[in-house]
Amino acid sequence: MAGLKSTTPTPKSLTVHGASRVLEVGYSDGAQFRLPFELLRVYSPSAEVQGHGPGQEVLQYGKRHVEIVAVEPVGNYAIKPVFSDGHESGLFTWAYLYELGSQQDELWAQYLQRLEAAGVDRDTPMPPKSSGHGCSSH
Repeated sequence: MAGLKSTTPTPKSLTVHGASRVLEVGYSDGAQFRLPFELLRVYSPSAEVQGHGPGQEVLQYGKRHVEIVAVEPVGNYAIKPVFSDGHESGLFTWAYLYELGSQQDELWAQYLQRLEAAGVDRDTPMPPKSSGHGCSSH
């Protein structure tokens, strides 16, 4: 996911639909994905969400109504969305957005299973970040 692989289709369009809370991405191969902001937020590639290695992922919840307030381009390979909950450290490469779009149904099902296993739901507020150490500044 470090960048655009030679086999990854290139993005042709990117539209933020604020009212429906969906990021629409169109690719050169004709693929068109409508990615809910909530899905993008809970699968952010940031260390704050993914951790620094396998098994260190932090389940995100209470993000049903999260919005994207800005999208910043990162070179020619990624975007950095700024979310209404203050999260802005995830760099979404074109390849990662394509992966999220093509696997959206499976990822959503996995997310709902993880919420259920943790005894929380999409509306349960997350506790505030601790001001101590760790990835809270990522």
